[in-house]
Amino acid sequence: MQVFWKKGQVSAGGFKRTFGRNPVSSQSHSTTDFREIYWRQYLRMQSGWTGSPDKLSRAMILATPNWAQAMIAHLWSGHDMDYLVIDPATGIRNGRLVTTHYNDFSNLTWLGLRSGVTPIFSASSSERWFCIEAHVKLNTPGRSDGVFELWIDKNLEASRDDLNFVDIWQDYGINAIFFENYWNAGAPGERIRHFDNIVISTKRVGCFRTRSGAW
Repeated sequence: MQVFWKKGQVSAGGFKRTFGRNPVSSQSHSTTDFREIYWRQYLRMQSGWTGSPDKLSRAMILATPNWAQAMIAHLWSGHDMDYLVIDPATGIRNGRLVTTHYNDFSNLTWLGLRSGVTPIFSASSSERWFCIEAHVKLNTPGRSDGVFELWIDKNLEASRDDLNFVDIWQDYGINAIFFENYWNAGAPGERIRHFDNIVISTKRVGCFRTRSGAW
């Protein structure tokens, strides 16, 4: 997937994948509630790249037909950072869904971000393929033991294992991952980047070595 921003453009396109039991897709007949999901994508920025698009991917629970989210595991950057961060959030309060629509920020509770360490959006990293892996596991009902992890090129860069994603709420499991190219303030100029080899799995996917030697 190649995306192209013009100067000032916010969204350069993306795609959304739903799976398992969910209230928004008429195509899904699954009865499975996934409480643990891994996803892997390869990411490359054009030669001489500068700037940091805010959005990359996010796993979530879509809990209503109008896309209210019970939890979100954001993988993004923003604020001119060269690094990816994990930024978990919950739409559950006292065991009850309180969000009413998509990106209902006024009713989301942010659980605390952790930053990676590899400057993948720096000019020195341009034209290189990065293997980006993430893992989300919902908490045991009533406990704060949910997991969110980020690996880049097989190295663990950020992690949490103390998250209360959904409290005792269990109406749905993780049922969507969105892959995004969204620049909140608009791109600073013409920019191109690529996604490739995307996999969603119930087990760790891993990376493979490219012809250039990168993972």
